[in-house]
Amino acid sequence: MLAPLGLAATPLVSLGALPTLEDPSRGTGSGIMQTLQNYGYDIVLLIALLVVASMFVGVCYHAYTRYAEIHTGRATWGQFGLTVAVGAILLVVGVWLLTKATGVL
Repeated sequence: MLAPLGLAATPLVSLGALPTLEDPSRGTGSGIMQTLQNYGYDIVLLIALLVVASMFVGVCYHAYTRYAEIHTGRATWGQFGLTVAVGAILLVVGVWLLTKATGVL
């Protein structure tokens, strides 16, 4: 009984409106091949971002487990500090290498 009333109240303009495809970060280019290359560049940047994010999660997880080992007596604060320092260096080197790698593209 209320279905026809609800259908009549919905605006017809909003039905079937699809979002438009966003241009790549380097622009559309002069042809289809250059546009596809620019989309490929954006995909590679997204993968690089995922790699750095997974590195960050890995370093945080390892530091957290080392912190938990301090409370059980299997590790010391020095080992925890070393874990955090080495993890931070690995993150900086990883970000630097991925930045250099995407610059090659």
